[in-house]
Amino acid sequence: MSVPCFLVSAARGFSLPCPAAGPLLSRLLGTSSIKRRLLTSKRRNMSSKRQMDHLEKTASNSRQNDLYPAEVCGIINESETVKRLRIAVHPDFSFKAGQWVDFFIPGVETVGGFSMCSSPGLLQREGVIELAAKYTKHPPAHWIHTMCTVGSRVAMRVGGDFFFDPSPSDPSVDLLLVAGGVGINPLYSILLHTADLLHLNHASGGRDYNIGSTHLCYSAKNTQELLFKSSIMEACRQFPDKLSYDFYITQQSTNVDPHLQPFVNRGRITEAELRTRVDPQRTLCYLCGPPPMIEAISKTLMELGLPKDRIIFEKWW
Repeated sequence: MSVPCFLVSAARGFSLPCPAAGPLLSRLLGTSSIKRRLLTSKRRNMSSKRQMDHLEKTASNSRQNDLYPAEVCGIINESETVKRLRIAVHPDFSFKAGQWVDFFIPGVETVGGFSMCSSPGLLQREGVIELAAKYTKHPPAHWIHTMCTVGSRVAMRVGGDFFFDPSPSDPSVDLLLVAGGVGINPLYSILLHTADLLHLNHASGGRDYNIGSTHLCYSAKNTQELLFKSSIMEACRQFPDKLSYDFYITQQSTNVDPHLQPFVNRGRITEAELRTRVDPQRTLCYLCGPPPMIEAISKTLMELGLPKDRIIFEKWW
């Protein structure tokens, strides 16, 4: 892939003393605007009577120091309510599967927060990442759905302690990924990363990355809102002994398409389903979805004997 020249020539972070970085990001967003947003967020954090924004909700999370310029190079309607952005990034940009970005938009005061829904492998191969955003009136999501175009320039900073990043020599674990709604984004990234590692394991003759099984439980209102379902099914077909999934729909009154019918369950994710997927010694569970769902699933998993430190969740959104 050809990376836009403004990304290649840009320095790594706006705060670093590099001659290229300051002017570029000042043109892109305005350095004073960025600092003002960060300071405003800190001041707002003193009040608990208002809904917190992304920077406040994630203030205690780890973040990279560098803020990178980026350019939208593709827009896909993932569903009636979700758009997926394909974004060309600076060559030094990096992330771990499951992490998110602080998303700075020119002219939009509110800083967005969106999880990557692509794998680190795609970044290495093509120099791009992908983000998916559901339509809301929240300014960053509203901008993505109403104003963003191919060629739009933004800036991003990676953060988050919710990720899967095994070393080649790490012992294998069995992953249980539980997603609700757009909480699929970081878990889809982890699923894709696991598939990439399985490809590497195969290419090395089994010497690198001892990968266990991965099972995805994904719940949405209806099949239209089951994002990435075709890609999920294809990844699992490539490694049927390692990757598997179950889809759940909770509010669909119409019939399910025949080709999806064998893979879709009506209703919520059940304790019986989770019981078949939990081995207290081997299972590592990642949860992402609405807070009530995460709390209920976490409680059930612990009742099934899964230690609390083997349940990792993301619910700031």
